[in-house]
Amino acid sequence: MRIYTRLLATATDNMAASKPFSRPTPMALLPPIPLYRRLLRTHRKKLGQEERTLGDLYVKKEFRAHRDVENPVQIIGFLTEWQFYAQALEGDSWKEEKLDRQKIDKMSDQQIGQLYELMQAIQKKESEESDPESKPEL
Repeated sequence: MRIYTRLLATATDNMAASKPFSRPTPMALLPPIPLYRRLLRTHRKKLGQEERTLGDLYVKKEFRAHRDVENPVQIIGFLTEWQFYAQALEGDSWKEEKLDRQKIDKMSDQQIGQLYELMQAIQKKESEESDPESKPEL
């Protein structure tokens, strides 16, 4: 992933002007490796074991998949979204937050399907935890 320092410095300024109150504005975009480390560190501090394992695997997979991206716009978007994710996780506002409609509209059919499968898995786990009768006794 090639980093364009000039673009990193200007991307956050333009974004802050377009949506002043929508989400926290990062001071400056972190380069990929420090951002990657920050994400894993935040997972270690803020998430439970199962969530951490899932989150770590996903972060590793995404950063590997975007390692060879050359398009500066894609790099800026990728780093920006992950930095917003890290900021949200470091605060506790993410627990009750809903997905932004614009982000859902930009998702592909495959991404929507994965999101739906994730929702079903979460609902299944919650129902198993809330219904103690369905668990086998030892």
